[in-house]
Order: sequence, then structure tokens, then C-alpha cells
Amino acid sequence: MKNNKTIIIAEAGVNHNGKLYLAKKLIIAASKAGADYVKFQTFEPNEMIKFKTKMAKYQKKNLNKNYTQYDILRKYQLRKSDYVELIKFSKKNNIKFISSPFDNNSIKFLSNLNLDYIKIPSGEIDNFPYLKEIGKLNKKIILSTGMANIDEVSNALKIITKFGTKRKNISILHCHSDYPSDFKDLNLKAIKTLKEKFNLRVGFSDHSLGIHASIVSVSLGAEIIEKHITLNNRMLGPDHKASIEPNKFKEMVLAIRKTEIMLGNGKKKPTKKELINKRLVRKSLVAKMKIKKGEKFSTLNLTTKRPANGKSPMQYNKILNTISQKNYEKDDFI
Repeated sequence: MKNNKTIIIAEAGVNHNGKLYLAKKLIIAASKAGADYVKFQTFEPNEMIKFKTKMAKYQKKNLNKNYTQYDILRKYQLRKSDYVELIKFSKKNNIKFISSPFDNNSIKFLSNLNLDYIKIPSGEIDNFPYLKEIGKLNKKIILSTGMANIDEVSNALKIITKFGTKRKNISILHCHSDYPSDFKDLNLKAIKTLKEKFNLRVGFSDHSLGIHASIVSVSLGAEIIEKHITLNNRMLGPDHKASIEPNKFKEMVLAIRKTEIMLGNGKKKPTKKELINKRLVRKSLVAKMKIKKGEKFSTLNLTTKRPANGKSPMQYNKILNTISQKNYEKDDFI
């Protein structure tokens, strides 16, 4: 059972639509909603994608236009100076800033910004030169595992650690890479599988609609929750429809915090309140009828009744067929 509170990441991603003022609004919204981190995406389109790469099916549906992926990335790209400004703005608004690099130049850029984590997106889990550069940083890493099988996760961990990152500094996020994801595809039990296989901190990157999957994943042991946040689901962009608005994000955070309280510490023992109730609702051995001194205790003259101020009923067999040393009235404690 985990001891620390769940880390909640508000994934702003590219829901700023390439505009710095919208990015700042997302930071404010994430902070007010109670997220621990706000996360963006850092990329150089010329470094990460061929010009004519087609959009994914969900991107076509969500944008309702036929761009290339390169067109989208150019449209939603922030400047390097914007990230520096957004980090300062996040600090001012009492929320921590992290980002996912999508190419080696972006890795180098983010590595100099003194961020708590470097987040590896699911699409880079089989990118050897990328993972090598990440590993060399020896920073805390969050690895998303959408579209990956268990062997690919294992191989990625081997590469990252081989090139310098301490294994204990890596966290893994279970993820289903479709936007939005159907509930039937989430396979949340994989959270336990990843925990048992790798013995690392495991979380869930939630691309489903609503907040239920994130809450359930915490009950399954997720220690990090990442969820897309948007200012408005009706905004035009690839991820807005698979995101939740600020009020809903706040509702999710509160539900997760309540879930943590309900989960407790995993130790099976009575609480202080139960100990008070225990004496009143448990039972004692009592006389079922008058019992004379020298008479044998039997199934006919022994019974159990509340409260638990006398001998425990667990002593029943030990007392049965022994000789009474005193007189008892009906309902007297034995």
C-alpha cells in the first residue's frame, strides 16, 4: 500500500492551440482544480515528423479537417521562450511545470530547465536514440506505455538505465492511446501487472471520457494520474474532446483525495471508533438460566449476549462441562 498521496498531472498538452495566453489560462485552471503538476508538450516539427505524415483517425475526427500531422504541430507549437515564461507563471500560481519532449533537441532544451520530471510519451517507447538521450540525463522519468506490450516496456527500462538513469527514479504509466478511449479498452488491471513485474511506481494516463477511470485506477494502486485538461471541450483541436474542463478536473481531484482516505494503510485492525463500539456489539458468556454452585456448565444453561463485558464467547468450549464455582442468576456474566 502506498504511503504518499497520488500525484495528479493536468495534461495541458497542445490544448493551448499554440497561443501563450491560453497556455496561461490552462495553468491557472489546473492550479485551481488542485493538480500537483501541469504538463505541456515540447517539440520541433522539423525534427520529429516527415512533412506528409497523415493524421491519426482520432485527429481527423476531432479537427474535422484533413491536415497533415506536420501542419498540426506547426500550428500548435510554442516558442522556447514561451516555456521559460510558463515555468515562471506556474510557480507564481503554485503549481509545478513539466513537459514531454518529442525529439532530441527538445530533450536537451528541457534538461536545462530544472524540472522535477521528464515525461516520455508513449510514441517514443521504442525509440532507441531518444531513450538513450533521456537515460543520459539521470533525472526522474515518467514513462507512458500506450500501444506497448510488456516486453517493450522492459526493453525501454533497460535502455534508460543502461545509459545512466537510476531505476528507482523511473515511474511507469499504464495508458491506452486512443482519444477518447473506450472503457472496454482501458484494461486497468494492467496497473497491478506493471507493479508486480517491475516493482516501480505505477500510474495511469487517462484518455477516457469522464473521471471514473482515474478514480478506479487509484483504487487499483495507481500513484500518478495524468488527465488532459481543456478550457472548453468544444474548442477545435486534436485533444479537446478527450479532455475534461476545469470544474470536472476539480471534481476528479476531490474524488481521488477521498479515495485515498478510503483506501487507508492496508493494515487490518480496528479503529478507535470501532474499539468504542466493540464492547457494545460483541457478546459475552452469560447464564441462560439459574445455575447453582457445583452444577455443570452445559449447552442448556450457557448462552451468549451483548455487551462484551464478561468472558469472550471464544471460551465457550473451554468452560463447557466444567463445574460452576458459584451461583448465577439468569443473564449473569459467567
